[in-house]
Amino acid sequence: MVVPARGLPTRVRIHEVGARDGLQNEKATVPTEVKAEFVRRLAGAGLTTIEATSFVHPKWVPQLADAEQLFPLVADLPAELPVLVPNERGLDRALALGARRIAVFASATESFAKANLNRTVDEALAMFAPVVERAKADGVHVRGYLSMCFGDPWEGAVPVPQVVRVCRALLDMGCDELSLGDTIGVATPGHVVELLAALGEQGVPVTALGVHFHDTYGQALANTLAALQSGVTTVDASAGGLGGCPFAQSATGNLATEDLVWMLHGLGIDTGVDLGRLVATSAWMAGHLGRPSPSRTVRALSHEDPEGREGREAHKEQ
Repeated sequence: MVVPARGLPTRVRIHEVGARDGLQNEKATVPTEVKAEFVRRLAGAGLTTIEATSFVHPKWVPQLADAEQLFPLVADLPAELPVLVPNERGLDRALALGARRIAVFASATESFAKANLNRTVDEALAMFAPVVERAKADGVHVRGYLSMCFGDPWEGAVPVPQVVRVCRALLDMGCDELSLGDTIGVATPGHVVELLAALGEQGVPVTALGVHFHDTYGQALANTLAALQSGVTTVDASAGGLGGCPFAQSATGNLATEDLVWMLHGLGIDTGVDLGRLVATSAWMAGHLGRPSPSRTVRALSHEDPEGREGREAHKEQ
């Protein structure tokens, strides 16, 4: 039953990360054609922003080593297809294939910057500056990911001013939007509201912000609702709840897109997503991965048994 609540946006743009962030930590290699079909099915379900892949060195993320092969297979879809680039070489590879939306990935903490990029926070920002400058000069949309905005497995709680400083630096560099990442899933709603308020006080428009929550402690939907109440209208999510972070072992799955859509539609918020088709897509991918989807909504609507029978049957049909 649809029951709207006051103070919420009428529409939310879902930034779908399942094909990139969701799959990057899978140990078994997912075939390129399966990844491409996954992206095609996500677009068919009505998602309009689908992060396709990452142009990082294959040594660091072997699962995404096929970026050059994958991107041309999906480039004609009626959806925005952002890709991650770590440096100018990654940008060259992405632009050569016609990518028009890129993302750089920074950290709010020194420990994670070292683990993820082998640089300090400021060294990473310096590395991104020419990437963003060149992309903007070419008319390419740039997103800035910021990891560890709420907590860090090595450093603990992350001070709000520390996060604000890096956010401000990314915007001043030329990023069009920022994604605030709760990489290890420790945020709670009050913390979300406090960070968003602090960013607003420093001139960061809420329209430039997205949120990226992990569900480690079951707080992802609560945190998302708090962000929506603060004016955020872009939410990152992963179909089927896939994903973690290969450089932060305590990070568990992303917020499941189906769980997000169930909540948003119940609140009368438009997403443009066909939930039934999205559930079928995640059940299909679960079959390819050989395990049931962690999304509660996928399980409820597809009636998967504990062994993920429906996902496997969907796989067989292909």
